[in-house]
Amino acid sequence: MKPPGHQRVKTARKRTAQSTRWLERQLNDPYVRRAKAEGYRSRAAYKLSELDERFGFLKGAKRVIDLGLAPGGWSQVVKRRLPASTVVGIDLLPVDPIEGVEILLMDFMTDAAPDALRAALGGPADLVLSDMAANTVGHPQTDALRTMALVEAAAEFAYEVLRPGGAFVSKVFAGGADTTLVAELKRRFATVKHAKPPASRKGSVEWFVVCQGFKGQSAE
Repeated sequence: MKPPGHQRVKTARKRTAQSTRWLERQLNDPYVRRAKAEGYRSRAAYKLSELDERFGFLKGAKRVIDLGLAPGGWSQVVKRRLPASTVVGIDLLPVDPIEGVEILLMDFMTDAAPDALRAALGGPADLVLSDMAANTVGHPQTDALRTMALVEAAAEFAYEVLRPGGAFVSKVFAGGADTTLVAELKRRFATVKHAKPPASRKGSVEWFVVCQGFKGQSAE
């Protein structure tokens, strides 16, 4: 039985059944409606908000890097909670301007990206966020490996730019990061936790790894 107020979408001539189901889910998603009402660009904003409410990694952050910025919901959350912070984001996709956020339109995996991010930030980062995910090809093992490569690259970058005590938060899949990466994260950070915030759809395979208390050069 559909809940009261549930909106159904008629299958248009040029719309597939799959896209019709996606549109119906969007129209009836309370997080989507809330994001629209509160001026956030995506429901993903609430994933970061809920993670921060649990772990408190935004508190006191002055310099923040947002990897995989588009469409910008995470950076919006950071600037609303930390108006005086310096926020630099990067993405392959064009992103509409966000007040107070410097946006780099480039591939994070290119050799030039890390230096460009460091230059724009102007000092050690307090927090590195990564919502990056590889485009799926429909083969679960391949998709997981491609996304894990991005997570590992984001983590390596975080080791280079974080100040001691800083934090790293990244999207991962299939229940969490692989054991080798987790072992390295635990060596580099005081605490490493996996979490799935309420705003993450129940059917989604995404999880997030939250690493706090970066040990700095002492962990080299």
